[in-house]
Amino acid sequence: MIPIHPVTSDEYPQLANNPINSPENRPDKPEEACGVFGIYAPEQDVAKLTYFGLYALQHRGQESAGIATFEGKLVRHHKDMGLVSQVFSESVLDELPGNLAVGHTRYSTTGSSRKVNAQPAIVETRLGSLALAHNGNLVNTMQLREELLKSNFNLLTSTDSEMIAIAIAEEINAGADWLEGSIRAFHRCQGAFSLVIGTPHGIMGVRDPNGIRPLVIGTLDSNPVRYVLASETCALDIIGAEYLRDVEPGELVWITETGLASFHWNQQPERKLCIFEMIYFARPDSIMHNESLYSYRMRLGHRIAQESPVDADIVFGVPDSGIPAAIGFSQASGIPYVEGLIKNRYVGRTFIQPTQTMRESGIRMKLNPLKDVINGKRVIIVDDSIVRGTTSRKLIKSLRDAGATEVHMRISSPPVTHPCFYGIDTDSQDHLIAATKSVQEITKQLEADTLAYLSWEGMLETTREDTNSFCSACFTGDYPVTIPEHMKRSKLILEKVVV
Repeated sequence: MIPIHPVTSDEYPQLANNPINSPENRPDKPEEACGVFGIYAPEQDVAKLTYFGLYALQHRGQESAGIATFEGKLVRHHKDMGLVSQVFSESVLDELPGNLAVGHTRYSTTGSSRKVNAQPAIVETRLGSLALAHNGNLVNTMQLREELLKSNFNLLTSTDSEMIAIAIAEEINAGADWLEGSIRAFHRCQGAFSLVIGTPHGIMGVRDPNGIRPLVIGTLDSNPVRYVLASETCALDIIGAEYLRDVEPGELVWITETGLASFHWNQQPERKLCIFEMIYFARPDSIMHNESLYSYRMRLGHRIAQESPVDADIVFGVPDSGIPAAIGFSQASGIPYVEGLIKNRYVGRTFIQPTQTMRESGIRMKLNPLKDVINGKRVIIVDDSIVRGTTSRKLIKSLRDAGATEVHMRISSPPVTHPCFYGIDTDSQDHLIAATKSVQEITKQLEADTLAYLSWEGMLETTREDTNSFCSACFTGDYPVTIPEHMKRSKLILEKVVV
């Protein structure tokens, strides 16, 4: 999340000096958003249900995880650095009884990765505690910070998420109730925020007026019906909940013992769901717009095969996110689909740093080519995006080393030319390869035989939805919420410090 103080290499020397954080060794993709989960289910094991919900949302953040439960006004919580399975155990979950729970799995964007920043954020109010889990980024953080400091609030973390929680507490302490105080606070926030908020009386699910980050509602089959909130439908599936609907942009849902109530806290919503949620971030089995994202990603492959055909022997995707588009490319082109790359799914979680020689070998740490499949073949490799081009170049080299006679790369999204300020960790613009080089220049740098990106129009038309209902600012620079100049500058400063 957005830091409230400058990040320095003196404060976090491991960030500046750790070679694994250098640009050439970071993943060649936008980094994950966060995952949020909430459940109101008296007489059920809400902590364990939340654990499994977060487990399904692990792809959205692997740095820290946390759960807070409410039993009347008593709130209990546990959060720490690491994967969901590392942070929680049976004994820890047994210490989290309650009627409702809020959970979070975190990937920090431009904020620091420290235990103090793990969520949910817990804040005291005159009406009792609140626990807030946030997916997104505010863009008016400095202004909100100054307002809160003038009110003598003590900011304990470097996240904008805590500021949202404190803003709610400030309104409640001034005399507002839970709903009124929360809505007043949301009007003070600008940017992307999908929130799950636990209170002694119930839980809230909230989306910003643009609905940039997803949030869905599910129901558990019980009497009376119990409700679940989650970033994606895959978190409903794992606990046996049924998808009901999305929380709408500018909507607040309030779930209590009387059921679910809806409030449209912003009267001018304009839907702008992040298109990268559909292309890459969300799990392929999650449902958006009444279909799995696997189906959409296959259509992306169909479309790029039509836009940029090439003669080759085999086609395969970069695991895992490039596979549906590769299958679609194969179906549309008639070129056989194969598995050409095997992914080492656990290497990213090792705490042992690879040797310099291993780092130089690069891509084989995570992806290993199947030589007998590739040798002597003209191959098409499909991926969902290129950010810096560093790992893509290593990947193409590894395919040639495996005996590929030609390597053609197809990308199932347009060139990424602008950074994201709404909850995705992209590089500053000068590190985005497509912002400074033409497709021909990128092709040469990657040492591919050919390279083609999906068109912007093709990406949006393939959704089969209103093409104006998506945020595609990372491809166009057309930001739905105005980005302050200091934030644009700070992204470059932080990039230089952190990496």
